[in-house]
Amino acid sequence: MMQTNPKQKDGTRVNAVMQAIREQLASRVLVPGERLPSIRQMAGRLNVAKNTIVEAYDRLAADGVIAAKRGSGFYVCGHPPPLSLADVGATRDRSIDPLWIIRQSLEAEGDMLKPGCGWLPPSWLPDEEIRRALRRLARDTQAGLLEYGHPYGHFPLREQLSRRLGERGVMATARQIILTDSGTQAIDLICRYLVEPGDTVLVDDPGYFNFQALLRAHRVQLIAVPYTEQGPDVQAMAELLAQHKPRLYITNSVFHNPTGAVLSPIVAHRVLKLAEDHNLLIVEDDIYAEFAHNTSPLLASFDGLNRVIHVGSFSKVLTASVRCGYIAVRQDWAEQIVDLKLATTLSSSGLGTELVYSLLRQGAYRHHVEALRSKLADAMGRTLHRLEKLGITPWMKPQGGMFLWMRLPHGLDSAKVSQEALHEGVVLAPGNVFSLSQTAAPFMRFNVAQCQTPRIFEVLEKAMGRAG
Repeated sequence: MMQTNPKQKDGTRVNAVMQAIREQLASRVLVPGERLPSIRQMAGRLNVAKNTIVEAYDRLAADGVIAAKRGSGFYVCGHPPPLSLADVGATRDRSIDPLWIIRQSLEAEGDMLKPGCGWLPPSWLPDEEIRRALRRLARDTQAGLLEYGHPYGHFPLREQLSRRLGERGVMATARQIILTDSGTQAIDLICRYLVEPGDTVLVDDPGYFNFQALLRAHRVQLIAVPYTEQGPDVQAMAELLAQHKPRLYITNSVFHNPTGAVLSPIVAHRVLKLAEDHNLLIVEDDIYAEFAHNTSPLLASFDGLNRVIHVGSFSKVLTASVRCGYIAVRQDWAEQIVDLKLATTLSSSGLGTELVYSLLRQGAYRHHVEALRSKLADAMGRTLHRLEKLGITPWMKPQGGMFLWMRLPHGLDSAKVSQEALHEGVVLAPGNVFSLSQTAAPFMRFNVAQCQTPRIFEVLEKAMGRAG
C-alpha cells in the first residue's frame, strides 16, 4: 500500500489514500466484494488520522468505487475495470512511465536518436550472416519450417544451449531447457507458473523497468531492494524478506540493467543463503551474457537450478526480429511450464530457432561476439568522456556491456531533461523509469552503442540548460 507523508495537508492526505486504494483496485490486489481494512487499521497502516480515512472512504463511496455495509464495514463494488498498466503504480507522469519509454523508442521515426533505448543499432548486428543463414535454411529440405515444433523447442538448439550453459557452470540437460519466443515471454511463463495475484515479488531499485510492467500485469505487489555496485544490498534484502515474505526475486547478474554492475561472488552466496532461509525463488535474467569478456558469477551456477531459474535470449546480440529465448529450470518444473507454454502460445517459432541454431554453429558467430565486445568497450570510453565533459558523472564504471548509469549535475530532474530532449528528436531514459521507489530522478541510463552521434550531446546540453 502506498505510504502517505505525515507532513501533507489534510486534503492531500485524503487524495493520497484514495489514490492508494484505486491503485490496489487497478492491480487487482483488491477485488470486487472484498472488505477493506477498518478505518482504525487503515489509519494505522498509513500513519494518518482516522478522519482522513473516513473522508477518503466517503469520497470513494460517493464515486461508486466502494460501498458501506452497516455494522460490517466498507466493501469493493462491482466488477473490476479492464487492466490498464498505465493506471498501476505510483506515477501518472508518462515521461517516467516505462511503457511510454518503450513506445517512444519503437515508434521513433528513422531520424530519431535513441540513446535511451535498450538494444544495439542495426548496423552492429550480423545482417549479412543472418541473410546467408536464411538462404541455407531455404535450401534445406530437412529444416522444420512448416509445422508446429516440439513443445520444449528445437532439440539440437537445446543441446547446444546445454553445452554453452555448462561452460559457464550451469548444469542443465536439454530436457531442462525450454525454448520461448523471447526472454520476456520466458519470464511471463515463469510468473504464470509461480505467482498468484496479490503475491509479493522483489525487484532491484534501480532495476529493469519492464520487469515492473510485466509483474504489474500479473497483479502482484512489488517491493524494491536497493542495488549496489556488488549486487543487491544484502542487509536490506534480509529485512525485506523477513517483513514481506516475497515469493520471487527477479534480477540481472551480469551487466545489470540499468547500472551495468556485475554480481560479486560473495553477494551471490549471501543472496542464495537468504533465499534458502526465506523460501525465496529467484529468476536470473542473463540476456547480456555474451557481452562479458570474462566468466562472471551466475546465481544458477552456484545454486544448481534448485531455487534459481535461468533465463536468456538472443535478441540483444543477434536480432530482435527473430524472437528466441529460453528457460533453464529444475527438471520437476519443466514439464509444467511447458504445459503453460502450450496453453498460451502452443509452440515457439520453428523458423526462429532453426535460424539461431544455424548461426550458433558458424564460426562467424564467435567473431561477431568478439567484435561486439570490442566495439562496446570503445563506445563506453567515448560516451563516458563526452558525458563527463557535460558534468554528468558515472554511478560506477562498468566492466563492459552497453549501459552507463549516470548522475546529472546540479540536482537536475532527468524526466524534465528527457521531455526537453524529446522535442528535438532524442529519446532518453530518465532514472525514475527504473526506480520503484521513485528515488532516481537525478539519474539517467545511456546505451553507449546508441551514443555515437555528436548531436545527442549537443541536444542533451541544451535540454539540461532548459530544465535547470
